[in-house]
Amino acid sequence: MNGLSVSELCCLFCCPPCPGRIAAKLAFLPPEPTYSLVPEPEPGAGAAPSGTLRALASPPGRWKLHLTERADFQYSQRELDAIEVFLTKSARGSRVTCMYVRCVPGASSGRPSERNLYADVDAAWQALRTRYGISPDSIILYGQSIGTVPTVDLASRYECAAVVLHSPLTSGMRVAFPDTKKTYCFDAFPNIEKVSKITSPVLIIHGTEDEVIDFSHGLALYERCPKAVEPLWVEGAGHNDIELYSQYLERLRRFITQELPSQRA
Repeated sequence: MNGLSVSELCCLFCCPPCPGRIAAKLAFLPPEPTYSLVPEPEPGAGAAPSGTLRALASPPGRWKLHLTERADFQYSQRELDAIEVFLTKSARGSRVTCMYVRCVPGASSGRPSERNLYADVDAAWQALRTRYGISPDSIILYGQSIGTVPTVDLASRYECAAVVLHSPLTSGMRVAFPDTKKTYCFDAFPNIEKVSKITSPVLIIHGTEDEVIDFSHGLALYERCPKAVEPLWVEGAGHNDIELYSQYLERLRRFITQELPSQRA
């Protein structure tokens, strides 16, 4: 299986033999963080204490983003000053780092698991609604790859302006074992069972040559989703290069600026 040795397979499936732990080992492989959070002084409080988030026992409420040299994108100081960084907590006690309206990994806490994934995105949704007062009809949920899992889960429970599923998966078992035809009780990330509950317009995007999550997953979700709009099947695109094709931005722009307003009218 993907070139794993017998010892590695034993470690994966037997330590411990719990479906949730196995799914977490297969799905959650976060890279090393390329940023840290630096405490920002409260007005009139003087200089901020030294150190980053991980070094502080009682983190204050305001933070500034500090990018390391390894970051793919280096923003100007003006751009960094325009980004509001804040922390919120999920129902399972994990710390979730948020930048403006986008939840990102790095300084967040908690153990990666399917349940924590759902709790984290719910915490980000609640923070967006309460902290910024954003109406659901002004929110577009966008998920890519494993990110489509919390996106589908959230969209199946809350109505919003729209949902975009970029290279989505039907379920964990179907990715690992393509011949799987039904959803078992221990199957992780069962998007295929939740997508039919979404009441918002759904745009599905998938590359026909996806080498990680087969193109058939996008097709299956499109067929199961009653609110799906015209999908975007990018001929020849893989799992991580869809953004390089011109039709990607063209389809997103048409969906957001033309199709959604016409549906609301």
